[in-house]
Amino acid sequence: MAHVIISENLPPNIDPTKAPIAFGERALPKLNEELQNANLLTRQRALMALCDLVHDPEIAYQAISLGFLETLKGLLSDENRTVRQKTTEVFYLLANHNVGRDGFLSSDVIIPLSQLLDDPVNLCRVNMHKAFEMLSEFPYGAVGLVDAGLVPKLVKKLETEVEEVQELILDTLYFCLRVEACEALQAGAVSILKEKLQHPSVAIRSKAAYAMMGVCVPMAGKDAVCKEEVIPILVQLLGDTDAEVRANAAGALMSATITTPGKYAALHSGAITALLPLVKDSLSKVRLNTLKCLTNLSETSEGRKTLLDHTALLQELLDDPSEAVRKAATTALSVIQWKP
Repeated sequence: MAHVIISENLPPNIDPTKAPIAFGERALPKLNEELQNANLLTRQRALMALCDLVHDPEIAYQAISLGFLETLKGLLSDENRTVRQKTTEVFYLLANHNVGRDGFLSSDVIIPLSQLLDDPVNLCRVNMHKAFEMLSEFPYGAVGLVDAGLVPKLVKKLETEVEEVQELILDTLYFCLRVEACEALQAGAVSILKEKLQHPSVAIRSKAAYAMMGVCVPMAGKDAVCKEEVIPILVQLLGDTDAEVRANAAGALMSATITTPGKYAALHSGAITALLPLVKDSLSKVRLNTLKCLTNLSETSEGRKTLLDHTALLQELLDDPSEAVRKAATTALSVIQWKP
């Protein structure tokens, strides 16, 4: 006679680490209730399930409409590290959507999230910085981060954070510095970024040079770069083996050499000799930034005199595949060949 044996194992499509999703319109409200449950396991499973759901922008929109952001803000101070980690992951996933970024600002998420700057759990900080970096890529998001007073804190964190987080901070700072650089300058950004320009990590050197471009936007930043002798280091980076480092170093020099002190600091550091080989670089961004920097240097009599011997090299770029490079080459030649 046959017997029915019922397995004690869960069905293969059931994940015990995630909360079961209710049917239809009840799904998200039920998850929101579970996120506020006093039982730790219930909160953890609800967060696991929510992480999967908010990849969908429509669900992200519904979750924000139902008040999830207020619930999640409360979970940032949870004593359990897993709860904080998964909460910051949800915030990062939401920051990938327009509706999520708008929600960050309308629900004042930035300051509560920034309370985790000193969290002992590395993943919590990584997720938090990923969310801030994504937010900063949009002008209104960068303004929100600046208005929250986050820039000086991010600058200081560059001195103590692990490399992975430093990279995220440098990306965030670049976009914030384009909005407002004064607070970063007051926090010692130039000296800290100067140190990062010499970091053994290619990614950190590249991103530090990128952030230095943002520092050089205001006149105070250009003056500080000259005063703290950053320009010789940027000239040295023009010979870096990584193309992105070369491009960003040339870009930072381009910004710094707008002023007369910046021009002469670059000339005395051998910038023209270092820049000329880069007009043939395989990366168009390197060629473009190099030409713009050479144009700035040719505005001095010494620079123009030196570059007049290399006009044939620059004329070859008039046929460059990149339209931007062709225009920059035309401008450079007109400045170099200018006669009073």
